[in-house]
Amino acid sequence: MTPKNTDTDIPKLELKGLKKSFGNKHILRGLDLSIPKGKSLVIIGGSGTGKSVMLKCILGLIHPDEGSILIDGKETIGTSAKERDIFMHKFGMLFQGAALFDSLKVWENVAFGLIHGRNIDRKKAREIAQEKIKAVGLRAEVADLYPAELSGGMQKRVGLARAVAASPEIIFFDEPTTGLDPIMADVINDLIVDSVKGLGATALSITHDMASARKIADHIAMLHEGKIVWHGPIDKLDNSGNEYVEQFIHGRADGPITRRVA
Repeated sequence: MTPKNTDTDIPKLELKGLKKSFGNKHILRGLDLSIPKGKSLVIIGGSGTGKSVMLKCILGLIHPDEGSILIDGKETIGTSAKERDIFMHKFGMLFQGAALFDSLKVWENVAFGLIHGRNIDRKKAREIAQEKIKAVGLRAEVADLYPAELSGGMQKRVGLARAVAASPEIIFFDEPTTGLDPIMADVINDLIVDSVKGLGATALSITHDMASARKIADHIAMLHEGKIVWHGPIDKLDNSGNEYVEQFIHGRADGPITRRVA
């Protein structure tokens, strides 16, 4: 007798045959991807390969032309606004460049989703925000500063605090170390690992930074021309046997990945 699937067998996030074009420009060409619950997957690939479009499709910012996006085995495409809100409450996001609101204090940035998305009163939201601010290694007094008063590394920490403030089930990281020096980038990588493991969350990251990918990933997937060309555990990355992966991780000009010069 074939055993029945259990909740632990169902991927936390799964993409099936995802396609998206803009006019005659085909970005996603039948993308398949699966992330088990509690695991961290990093997507690598060159600029223009579809990483950001994929992420926007998952977040509902772009509607794919074909395919499925499943959360806990449930289809998210074509759902009602109410159902979509339920799925969105499962998500946390660290945007490239932190993307903080300049007119809001740090604690208000961290608590933004709690106040406006979860209807938590400001006093309670501030308490949670202060806890998260301390958890990412910032002093308590930072809570009452404005983003412009912070360094790039501090802003990234605030962005991470905001991403985890509502204890999301799935966290997305968009180029989390862009613009940071190597030491601060490694600090952010450590905070990401600690935050994800502390929540027991599932993580999906996109990055060009191979040091970051190696630090935060359980699995790596290589996206090229709108399709996943390799997917495997992080300890297989250096022996993938895949020519696209080999060229990308070693930064070689020669290989199957070509760059046109204008």
